[in-house]
Amino acid sequence: MPINVVLVDDHAVVRDGLRALLELQPDIRVVASFGDAREAVRFCAEAHPDVAVLDVALPGLSGIEAAKQIHDLCADGKILMLSMHSGAEYVHQALRAGASGYVLKESAGAEVVEAVRSVHAGIRFLSRKISPQAFDEYLRSRGPDDPLARLSGRERQVLKLVVEGRTSSEIAGLLGLSSKSIDTYRSRLMVKLGIDDLPALVKFAIRHGITS
Repeated sequence: MPINVVLVDDHAVVRDGLRALLELQPDIRVVASFGDAREAVRFCAEAHPDVAVLDVALPGLSGIEAAKQIHDLCADGKILMLSMHSGAEYVHQALRAGASGYVLKESAGAEVVEAVRSVHAGIRFLSRKISPQAFDEYLRSRGPDDPLARLSGRERQVLKLVVEGRTSSEIAGLLGLSSKSIDTYRSRLMVKLGIDDLPALVKFAIRHGITS
């Protein structure tokens, strides 16, 4: 049986390149590709692919949030994240979201086939440019308190959109809520994080891999 793969990246050229690479392999079949994370989540909930390959930096619903939803909806499926960022915090957030692998985009051509096979077999895969020792040391130094764990899924969505420069009305339209609700979410998440102003919130979001 081939490994059924779904590709999720908002750049069509990336999706097409990955599809062409993966479909050269006799044991891998790309069953769908999406530029929109919400469409991908809906598809995964119905089709239950073996592996979902997700870009971390997706517009609207982020790759991290999409990974969490797919992980919850597809218990047997595996998730492989693609990213431009090699920082340990980005890797940490991806693995916390349910990903089994993390591939840097600069290395994707050489590593993505091996990564898909590895995560499908239940083996964690990290790009070779990411040091497992450095990552483990980062986790030890980070301690048990994860400030993002204080936020609900909706608060993390609002946080991402706020630091990307969206207005309350724009966020409300994207999430199907009222502007007043968005303002409430924003105030609540800033209190939970102990952050008083937008520049500090942006720095926090960059440091924790929410936005680049």
